[in-house]
Amino acid sequence: MQTDQILQTMLMYFVLPLWLAAGFSDYLCHRASHIERTSGWRESVLHLLQLVEMGIPVLAALFLEINAAIIVLMILCFFLHQATALWDLYYATARREVGPVEQHVHSFLEMVPLMGLLLVVALHWDQFIALFGWAPARFDFAFKPRPLPWMYVSAALSAAVLFEFLPYLEEFWRGWRSRRAAAPQSRPQV
Repeated sequence: MQTDQILQTMLMYFVLPLWLAAGFSDYLCHRASHIERTSGWRESVLHLLQLVEMGIPVLAALFLEINAAIIVLMILCFFLHQATALWDLYYATARREVGPVEQHVHSFLEMVPLMGLLLVVALHWDQFIALFGWAPARFDFAFKPRPLPWMYVSAALSAAVLFEFLPYLEEFWRGWRSRRAAAPQSRPQV
């Protein structure tokens, strides 16, 4: 097996599943700590924002040819995600206890995207060094000339919807409902 095949296999069958498992574990930690009663829907908005920030480069990696433009996009999304994760941590710790298991899960959610980014850079080294002017850079957005297997793409997208998007949407909904239930009911003045 060629080195590129090994790196791509690691990315597809180790990094992405590990990342999805960490994201779902974080959701379970939030559910167990009843964040709807503490930091509520506002923290869930930060979680959904982080999901979008990482969903963009994942979708790009699944469907688009990786070149300098996509690598820049991935790097920017990674740093934006890190900034939002820090914001989330400041917000959450001021309103609820973030236990050791959840903190450990967060370490995966911070480092696994970096691991994925490094594997993408290794697979497309020529386009990475092109960012520094050492090779011709391509900044176009084009579909992969050899798409990933449709079964893999379908499974990855289904897993992301089932174990990331829907759970965090449910978390937001729980927080929103809890906020509405806790709000004082206005009574008409007599």
